[in-house]
Amino acid sequence: MYEHLVVFKFNNNYQPQTEELLVQTLLRLKEQIPGIVELTAGVNVTEEAGNIHGYTLGLRVTFTDQEALRQYGPHPAHQEFVAMLEGIIENVVVVDYPVTG
Repeated sequence: MYEHLVVFKFNNNYQPQTEELLVQTLLRLKEQIPGIVELTAGVNVTEEAGNIHGYTLGLRVTFTDQEALRQYGPHPAHQEFVAMLEGIIENVVVVDYPVTG
């Protein structure tokens, strides 16, 4: 299995009212894209001082294998979500790794 971790930082064009739409769109990916074992997404609620960097939204996806992870990026449902970020995204951090143990 492979883990795909993503955190999103939004710019000044971002409207907090869109958070629920973004989260729901991400959660639907599990039913739309083959190879997803588990998917969680949500708005950052940390009270830790490290949150000063402003990352608002988090995503974790577990894939069956590396090929499923590779197919995820170009999938139309994923690209639909990516299009929603146009004009509101400042930065994205992505970490992909094989699950061991």
